[in-house]
Amino acid sequence: MSTRQRGDRVELFAENHLQKQGIKLIERNFSSRYGEIDLIMLDGLTLVFVEVRFRANTSFGSGAETVDFRKQQKIIKTAQLYLQSNKKMQQRDCRFDVVSVTLASNEPMIEWHQNAFQASAW
Repeated sequence: MSTRQRGDRVELFAENHLQKQGIKLIERNFSSRYGEIDLIMLDGLTLVFVEVRFRANTSFGSGAETVDFRKQQKIIKTAQLYLQSNKKMQQRDCRFDVVSVTLASNEPMIEWHQNAFQASAW
């Protein structure tokens, strides 16, 4: 299985988990010159930008720990471009979540970090 195929499967797993929590999918893999947002979802009236991370194990930390300040800034800039191109979404509150998927005994474990980081200067 290629890295891209594994990434797609992990993102689908995360998407399904969030949908079971009542969150609706708006868009997958929104790209800009700054980067990509894995999932854009709607939690009630709140627009949620989701970064999905995968780790085969936790030896080097969780996937959520890999979303450093630089990665956060890329996600925030991409979210700003998404909002500029989707005027109807601009009035919604926004949130940045990270979903970390880790293999534990060959079974995927999921951790959902709501409000994982903030956009300080919209």
